[in-house]
Amino acid sequence: MNFLMLSVGRRGELIKDFRQSMEPGSRIIATDNSPFAPALYLADKQYIVPRITDPDYIDTILDICRNELIQAVTTFIDPEISLLADHRERFSAVGVEVLAPYKESARICFDKYEMFKYLEAHNIRTVRTWGTFSEVKEALDSGLVTLPVFVKPRTGSGSVGARKISDVESLYAAFEQDPGLIAQEYMAGDGCFDLDADVYIDTVSHQPVAIFSKKKISTTIGGANKTISFKDEKLFAFIKDSLRCFQFNGPIDADFFYKDGEYYLSEINPRFGGAYLHAYGAGVDFIKLIENNLKGNENESIIGQYSENVVMMMYDSVVIGQLEDDSPLLKVSSSLRN
Repeated sequence: MNFLMLSVGRRGELIKDFRQSMEPGSRIIATDNSPFAPALYLADKQYIVPRITDPDYIDTILDICRNELIQAVTTFIDPEISLLADHRERFSAVGVEVLAPYKESARICFDKYEMFKYLEAHNIRTVRTWGTFSEVKEALDSGLVTLPVFVKPRTGSGSVGARKISDVESLYAAFEQDPGLIAQEYMAGDGCFDLDADVYIDTVSHQPVAIFSKKKISTTIGGANKTISFKDEKLFAFIKDSLRCFQFNGPIDADFFYKDGEYYLSEINPRFGGAYLHAYGAGVDFIKLIENNLKGNENESIIGQYSENVVMMMYDSVVIGQLEDDSPLLKVSSSLRN
């Protein structure tokens, strides 16, 4: 089977995991708009492509799918998810499974304020969220929420711009500087913790068949970099109930809080999460689930089939390459892909 991974950036470890699990003879094709994306060189073949905003971008990707006999495509960046969802039919026409949500779910997940309103409308516990300074100021004045609050971009990713704010003056200044922010109730206190879950939505049954949950020990720009696995049937049930009003297809990464004995859904990134490496290392293999789906088979549920207290600790690595005048790509050692 041939997999196309778009906008791979620095996600080299995920490509390594794919290679370890794929059936013999399968290939990974990777794209990015920069030759200095290290994960490119861990794939079997690399393409430098236009930016996702380029009018010819989708046609370029579809040409790669035809030329490389691709069976499934996925992206590693949030802004491209809706693009794949919008063109699902064109990919299907050339035999490619789009591992991304359907249009409406993609749109909702990309906008955190729309996500909040959608979850509230469907009676799913979520973190209280406000879309303007006046809205959050009114909530503060009425006693609905107290300082500090947490602000972040409504369409951001990777924790960029996310921060705690402890006074009204700083809150006002933050919204003045960036009207695209949202404010959320600050989830803290005794017994409160931040967690996420890697979930695989079967592309045949469209039901969640794998869930791996982990508490965040440490978080940096880009997400959690140290996590510890745990299991709770109450969380698994909440996840399944929360996902009933979405149309996902393949891997998703969902963020939650636990407070006062209840779980709260914060946001969903409908792609491989940066910390999926933890799930894979603990034996929860989404790659095998994808391959089985691509054969037309429905996967059996493996929810909760992993050990607790498995710890993941991320670290950095490097790719060394040589610039060449006659190629847009770097020349790297083939041993990198072994």
